[in-house]
Amino acid sequence: MIRLATVIVFLFCSLPAFAQDTPDPAPEHSEEPMTIGLMAQIISALDPDMQQRGPTFQFVVQDIPVIVITDPRADRMRAMVPIRSADGLDAEELMRLMQANFDTALDARYAVAQGRLWGVYIHPLSPLESEQFISGIAQTVNVALSYGQAYSGGAQVFGGGDSNGIYEQLLEELRKKGEEL
Repeated sequence: MIRLATVIVFLFCSLPAFAQDTPDPAPEHSEEPMTIGLMAQIISALDPDMQQRGPTFQFVVQDIPVIVITDPRADRMRAMVPIRSADGLDAEELMRLMQANFDTALDARYAVAQGRLWGVYIHPLSPLESEQFISGIAQTVNVALSYGQAYSGGAQVFGGGDSNGIYEQLLEELRKKGEEL
């Protein structure tokens, strides 16, 4: 028992020195900071009929209305899709939504606001890269499409299932549209 405790103390005390010798590499950002203008170009490639009012965008992906709100001063953005009225959500359904937020919704989340159930993707604005944004939109649309079934953002669903194919098809379609930039 003393030997194990000695090893743990040694390892714990050695970690700071080791960490100083091997600094973490800085994350690579291959793109310029995301701006409202760049976001408008990406969204326009996804839906040429998109509507923009200042920092807010409305567009449609696979017949699902998407709203993106940006706040450059706070360096935040939120993409959201309405799913249904929050009226009638029982404890069992709310529990399932929280479980999905933990393991299958990925970067998208289920949320309740203004009497509605939403699919949302929230991210800092400036470090957001184009591919992340497109993936976030695809995941948010997919949580709406899979509501009541897989409750999934799409790719990398633990335990398998049918959702991966649906998500991958949507992501590939959005990537192709985004490549037009």
